Amino acid sequence: VCVCVCVCVCVWVCVFVSVTWKLFGMEGDGRILQRSKRGWMWNQFFLLEEYTGNDHQYVGKLHSNMDKGNGNVRYVLTGDGAGTLFLIDEKSGDIHATKRLDREEKAMYTLNAKVLDRNTNAELEPDTEFNIKIHDINDNAPKFSKEIYFASVPEMSDVGTTVVTITASDADDQTYGNSAKLVYSILQGQPYFSVDSENGTIKTALPGMDREVKEHYQVVIQAKDMAGQMGGLSGTTTVSITLSDVNDSPPRFANHSFRVTTPESTEVGGAIGRIKADDPDVGRNAEMEYSIVGGHDIFNIVTDQKTQEGVIVIKKVLDYETKKDYEFRVEVRNTYLDARFIHGLQFKDYATVRVTVEDVDEPPVFTRNPYVIEVHEDTAAGSFVGVVSARDLDADRKAVKYSIDRHTDLERLFNIDSTNGTITTLKALDREMSKWHNISVVATEINNPGQTTRVPVFIKVLDVNDNAPEFATSYDTFVCENVKAGQLIQTISAVDTDEPQVGHKFVFTISPTNPNFTVVDREDNTANILTRRGGFSRREMSMYFLPVVISDNDYPIQSSTSTLVVRVCACDSRGNMQSCSPEVLPFSEGLTTGALVAILLCVIILLMIVVLFAALRRQRKKEPLIISKEDVRDNVVSYNDEGGGEEDTQAFDIGTLRNPEVMDANKLRRDIIPEMLFPFRRTSPIKDNTDVRDFINGRLQENDSDPTAPPYDSLATYAYEGNGSLAESLSSLESAATEGDHDYDYLSNWGPQFKKLAEMYIGKSPDRET
Repeated sequence: VCVCVCVCVCVWVCVFVSVTWKLFGMEGDGRILQRSKRGWMWNQFFLLEEYTGNDHQYVGKLHSNMDKGNGNVRYVLTGDGAGTLFLIDEKSGDIHATKRLDREEKAMYTLNAKVLDRNTNAELEPDTEFNIKIHDINDNAPKFSKEIYFASVPEMSDVGTTVVTITASDADDQTYGNSAKLVYSILQGQPYFSVDSENGTIKTALPGMDREVKEHYQVVIQAKDMAGQMGGLSGTTTVSITLSDVNDSPPRFANHSFRVTTPESTEVGGAIGRIKADDPDVGRNAEMEYSIVGGHDIFNIVTDQKTQEGVIVIKKVLDYETKKDYEFRVEVRNTYLDARFIHGLQFKDYATVRVTVEDVDEPPVFTRNPYVIEVHEDTAAGSFVGVVSARDLDADRKAVKYSIDRHTDLERLFNIDSTNGTITTLKALDREMSKWHNISVVATEINNPGQTTRVPVFIKVLDVNDNAPEFATSYDTFVCENVKAGQLIQTISAVDTDEPQVGHKFVFTISPTNPNFTVVDREDNTANILTRRGGFSRREMSMYFLPVVISDNDYPIQSSTSTLVVRVCACDSRGNMQSCSPEVLPFSEGLTTGALVAILLCVIILLMIVVLFAALRRQRKKEPLIISKEDVRDNVVSYNDEGGGEEDTQAFDIGTLRNPEVMDANKLRRDIIPEMLFPFRRTSPIKDNTDVRDFINGRLQENDSDPTAPPYDSLATYAYEGNGSLAESLSSLESAATEGDHDYDYLSNWGPQFKKLAEMYIGKSPDRET
């Protein structure tokens, strides 16, 4: 701080001396702006930035020739900072700065001066423009744009190799003095690096710097102004320098012998082990490539690009019983080489790999895969088809048994001997049903059922001429009535499901004694049907059945007879069919078509009458139970309102009023379907001399409380009167010849239940009629 203060004072003194003091011997560093005949003089003032004197720094003085010193002149200041940064004394014209000014913020201010009459405010002189220029002092230290820089340089670089150039900036005036003249120096990072003092370029200073020894360096750079002289200001920054890798280190195996063990069941292409060489380089300089010296027919080695390891893989199936141990040599080398370092160094290395194969219990192996077997169709059940064979390749040669996967032989057409693998038929084969049979045979070790092997067996069924040829399609053949002899009426062909090796050859024949038609073989498995005569008539015969014999040429010869139906039709002159139905001939004894229609109508009317009669009979009403109310008989009561419909006729079982001793104990209700079965409740026997009213009331209560009773009105018949009734029998069957002998007045006392009965009998009493 003391040094800075001293520097500022010296600069201020120099500027003070350099300012020309004119005229009035004014003190300060300002100038007098004096009006002359030719205009204003000294149109520029100088002011030191960051002035540390009084609060109001004197800048200069304005003076006009019109100012006589009597106080009639008033000075006015306008422009940049007038009234805020700069103030003027209206009477004397002295200009002062109100605060410290920073040149780095603004280096020059432009203002205007006016001279006015104090009394009239009239301008005494024209306006004039002048500048206030801020003189620079060294008040800003050099600054770097970053606190830390990052750079890299290849390792093993020559001395003087440029690493990076960094520069600092100084806010002081570049054109005035040495305040902004910078000098660079290195404070930390020697003897590895150096810096150019003028432009800040960092260079290597030590040869043979090895990244594998030391990779990162911290270098501190200083920038100092005043050309590096004593008292100047300075700034520092840090540069992190990294040595980038070059391929100066070859790959090397730490161990030059590797041993790998793998089971013989490892699949082809599977990895059995990894080996790795070391390379201190990084990136692509550390990329390596592995190879087997001279190649190998069983093994191969590939490079894992991520881990830079050599992966040993299998090219062929391993067999412990054939060979157990293998040995080969592996070479590793860099894929990218630097020409500066390949001289004198061997950028590759070698190692020996020994592979040991372990024994594994392997499943049996079939001698062939797949099997293709041929067998003739129609072969009898139990016939020989073929033999499959499998063996255990392990050293102990375990026994093998055979079986057929029944999922591939759902019809169970084949069988296999479990010991020797002989395949036989269980059923006769038909090529026309299936030409191929694909089955799977399973071989299993007897001592280890988990070791199984499957093999497909394709059985081809060879053709045997066991099917006769037949028509290729169903023919619709007709012959015209006006046809002539020898005319073609149909071309026929045949098919045969058999497949002879030399192709089909069919022969068509018909009976040579057929007087109507003949056949001509066209020698291309087709034949023409021709007429032998002309003049066919539908009245005589509307349809002919022509048997055609078709034979093949295979061994044994098969033939069949197919019937060709030939209709007789009416045709026009060109042979186009018009009608094939036979003509309707008139009936004998004058029976015409009209008569037939009349007969048919009569039959239909008769059928309708029968149906109507049956319907009316079904709807006939049933006879009522009581013909007349006057016909009063035992145990019959007639109700006009049935309530529930026709079902009421069976709503109540009459057996409930029968004698308990003769009542069927297991009889159920017939009027409803019970939702649940209730236990049969036997009605208690009626005591002697029980009143009929008490009996009926008891029965009524039992039926009211019965959950199975119908919810509708019922027709009930009462047949049991009860033993020892005081009213004795109510039946008229045993009554006297005359009804007048009985007194029925007591019926009125029986209650409303017997009101109707009382009216019937009391009303007929002769006494009451009188």
